[in-house]
Order: sequence, then structure tokens, then C-alpha cells
Amino acid sequence: MQYAEMKNLLSMVSDPVEKLEMVMDFGKRLPVVPENAVCHEISGCASYAEICIKGNNFYGKADSALVSGIVAIITAMVDGKTPEEIKKLDLESEFSSLNINLGTGRLGGVNSMIRFLKNL
Repeated sequence: MQYAEMKNLLSMVSDPVEKLEMVMDFGKRLPVVPENAVCHEISGCASYAEICIKGNNFYGKADSALVSGIVAIITAMVDGKTPEEIKKLDLESEFSSLNINLGTGRLGGVNSMIRFLKNL
């Protein structure tokens, strides 16, 4: 699923619980990681999470439904972009604009994922 579609769907939901359920649904739609993708474990996440790269395409996986959804959103934000293009993006503000009600631990994981992407 493209990031613009995710953002649009999230913007139509105001109930925080429904929004979290939608994020978890995004995680169920994560594309399968190709065999030859290079995967990196993201430290600082409350759950196990990986971001995988093959060329300029991004994939991910996690061991919880919510974190899988977060990985889906963040990888969709940068999919198809070069490291130079990613460095120019304000991923923090963009993710914040989605108004997903996450706890401190999950937000720490989001920041760890963004930091990883900014340092490619």
C-alpha cells in the first residue's frame, strides 16, 4: 500500500482506538521481504523490528501487530527514495501529522526507525 493511501485512510478516522486498529491492519499487508534484501534490526523498539532494503525499495517485519503497522507506514514513506532523498524528508513531522496515539515506548521505536533511515 502506498503511503498517500495510508495517510488518507488515517485522516478519515478520529477515534484513537479505530486508528490503532487501522495501523495494525497496515501491518498485515506488509509485503514479503525478498530473499536478497539486506535487513537491519532496529534497536530501541519495544518489540523486535527490522527494516530491509533492496535497492531503493524498503520492506520490514516485526513481532507485534502494532509495530508491524508502524513499520509498514514508515517503510511506505521512504519506499523508492534514495538515501539522499530520505535525508531531506522531515519524517518526524510527517509521522506526527498522522495523529496516531502511541505510548512513549512505541514513539521511541518510531524515532529509532527514523534515525536508522536518516543515517543510510
